[in-house]
Amino acid sequence: MYKAAGNRYQGMIYNRSGKSGLKLPAVSLGLWHNFGDTANFDNMKNMCFTAFDNGITQFDIANNYGPAPGSAEKNFGRILKESFMPYRDEMIITTKAGYDMWQGPYGDFGSRKYLLASLDQSLKRLGLDYVDIFYHHRMDPETPLEETMGALAQAVLAGKALYAGLSNYDGATLEKATAILSDLKVPFVINQNCYNIFDRTIERNGLKEKSNELGKGIIAFCPLAQGLLTNRYLHGVPDDSRVKTDGRFLKETSITAERLEQIRQLNLLAQERGQSLAQMALSWILRDGKVTSVLIGASKPEQILDNIGALKNVTFTDGELKRIDEIALK
Repeated sequence: MYKAAGNRYQGMIYNRSGKSGLKLPAVSLGLWHNFGDTANFDNMKNMCFTAFDNGITQFDIANNYGPAPGSAEKNFGRILKESFMPYRDEMIITTKAGYDMWQGPYGDFGSRKYLLASLDQSLKRLGLDYVDIFYHHRMDPETPLEETMGALAQAVLAGKALYAGLSNYDGATLEKATAILSDLKVPFVINQNCYNIFDRTIERNGLKEKSNELGKGIIAFCPLAQGLLTNRYLHGVPDDSRVKTDGRFLKETSITAERLEQIRQLNLLAQERGQSLAQMALSWILRDGKVTSVLIGASKPEQILDNIGALKNVTFTDGELKRIDEIALK
């Protein structure tokens, strides 16, 4: 029977999500990869236990995470039932809807029909009465924003979610959505977007600054660029890497000689800082206090422990930041 470590809160940093009352761990665990039915269940449990024992209280899922779609929620629901239920009130459990989930016109994007039906399905798979944050997973160019935000409001009003979140929105749409949710008196607290040393999209599209201006938090997914900002690719592309074994989200063609050289140079800077490359990459995201949490993925518990080590040094000199930009943006 699992018993959480008594000192689990001593080494973690907790940041307030925007101007809300909700505090989130600076490092959160995402279940995008390695929690589907093709993964080892005992390894899933050990990763969750390692995360929680070290202060990671937030576990992030989506309706379609797998494979198969829904299986990550189902597997995490089993871990909750068997081991984590005594600690439910110490956890932030989140899920999302917005990408393709089931056949037909009602299983995708941002209609009220899809979002509320999906949330009901997610709660059944998780074995929960509510999730802490329910996200709309991506902008919908066809559904009126008022309808999508109204569905998030209904989820909160029905007690099926405590907070609303938005994922993959840009700054301009975020501002419009915030106004609607504010009028509806919905506790919208956080944006989830891709952000890392190589991908600065939320800086270019205004999301990072707008989110802070509006008093909303940010949680960064893919902070390690699908593993590129780790030691996995320092000597080329390994045969057991995600690029070779999966290839859906990180293509081998994108790992050029120039990219590999950037990775090596960044690793040298990380070594000078006394960090692993992954630790420096996570520290870089958290450096200015504008990102609430980094959302890590893992394939084994040791990676989680290494990532948490990033919190020992989130301070950069101007010279270090300049070098990172010179390497990554050339």
